[in-house]
Amino acid sequence: MVFIETENKLKNMANIHVKKSLEKLMAEADDGDKGLKRTLGAGNLVALGVGAIIGAGLFVRTAAAAANNAGPSVTLGFIVAAIGCAFAGLCYAEFASMIPIAGSAYTYSYATMGELVAWIIGWDLVLEYALGAATVGIAWSEYLNKLLENFGMHIPYEWCHSPFEKLTDAAGVVTAHGMMNVPALFIIFLLSLLLIRGTKESAMVNGIIVITKVAIVVLFICFGWSYMNPVNHTPYIPAATVYADSQGITHNYGGIMGILGAAGVVFFAFIGFDAVSTAAQEAKNPRRDMPIGILGSLAVCTVLYILFAHVLTGVASVEDFRHSGREASVTYAISTYMSGYGWLAKLVTVAILAGFSSVILVMLMGQSRVFYSMSVDGLVPKMFSDLHPKHRTPYKSNLLFLVFVGLFAAFIPGDIVGDMTSIGTLFAFILVCAGVWIMRVKNPDAVRQFKTPLVPLVPILGIIVCGAMIFGLGWPNWVRLGIWMAIGLLIYFAYGVKHSKLNNPDKE
Repeated sequence: MVFIETENKLKNMANIHVKKSLEKLMAEADDGDKGLKRTLGAGNLVALGVGAIIGAGLFVRTAAAAANNAGPSVTLGFIVAAIGCAFAGLCYAEFASMIPIAGSAYTYSYATMGELVAWIIGWDLVLEYALGAATVGIAWSEYLNKLLENFGMHIPYEWCHSPFEKLTDAAGVVTAHGMMNVPALFIIFLLSLLLIRGTKESAMVNGIIVITKVAIVVLFICFGWSYMNPVNHTPYIPAATVYADSQGITHNYGGIMGILGAAGVVFFAFIGFDAVSTAAQEAKNPRRDMPIGILGSLAVCTVLYILFAHVLTGVASVEDFRHSGREASVTYAISTYMSGYGWLAKLVTVAILAGFSSVILVMLMGQSRVFYSMSVDGLVPKMFSDLHPKHRTPYKSNLLFLVFVGLFAAFIPGDIVGDMTSIGTLFAFILVCAGVWIMRVKNPDAVRQFKTPLVPLVPILGIIVCGAMIFGLGWPNWVRLGIWMAIGLLIYFAYGVKHSKLNNPDKE
């Protein structure tokens, strides 16, 4: 009996490496009657990507990275992040053109590295998208408060900050404690309901928002250029030190580690093209449209990121971003240093609120589609792949993450959830880069409408650059990622491996 039980355990362990064949994946993609509706064209996909990329990374995390990590050299952090994104984006484009299925890196990993790795990356993507949406929800709350101030209104500190945050005066005396971020919870609730309504409707709303906020970004770059103070860019790369922020968290500031840390902090805003890949099963012509959506959105946004960061750190100083301009930093910089542009500050605030809404929308869509794919494969309960009878959207998955994301947005500080999103994103990119290399070796004859150039050089460089940014984020974020992964493995071995359709074909 002992021998039989041991043999069965070994068999189960062997099954965790089972792979999903390309034939099965393509059959799922062609199941148009039962699957997700194909409503998105190349233009919609580029708009989805730009909608996700231009958001919190530009309007919030730029100032946070400058204050805590790199000073004015945050622009170099953006360049490092963009390089990592370019390598990973080329790998994503190849996968998305040959495996046009909802699920992004989760699906790609299932086809190349087996079920256990697919679960790890799927669980990691839940962290990436869900906490990314929470991060931007918290930033949305900050700018809403700034907008209300223009009308003589103000949300009490207690109801727009987490219980782990506190307000101090100039002498360092605590004057208020956070309790719950109600505005962040509200916007997560509203956009979750919009996603349940339908992807096509969501994409149309997003398209309008993208045009508006890109125009605002260009206006700030053009008008702000003449207000830059050269003193704020000196020294451009600060000397390496250790800085403790207002919450007592220490950061590597300046030098190479500061730049890498800044790259890791702002990196999560580049997941726009990653979110595009999760919509592959809803694209009208995924083999043509997916590479256009992924690489097009990345190219447009990289240029805008670098220019915007350069202007913002030139208009306001690092000390501004550490203290009075820590929240709603872009509006603060315009109001304080750009005389005569009060109208722009108000317009920017409105556009940022709309822009953040589109980012949250794309991130909520991405995580629900990943969970949908995991449910279709039997790794999480079947109820999460049930489609709405009218709108054909995974509404139960949307409702689950409404609760999960809402709790993080309401009760956890933005810096913590933002860094957790970044490290989750980087880990996902590393596995995608490795997956392209593995697929080229194991399945060289597969049809590829788009091929990543210079394989294995590009995937290897992607792994190295993303790994360097993970290193720059520091050990507290490594620990948080490790805890999240441990919880995921417990769920997989307790439920997923027992209900997996590939491991249990009789249950299909």
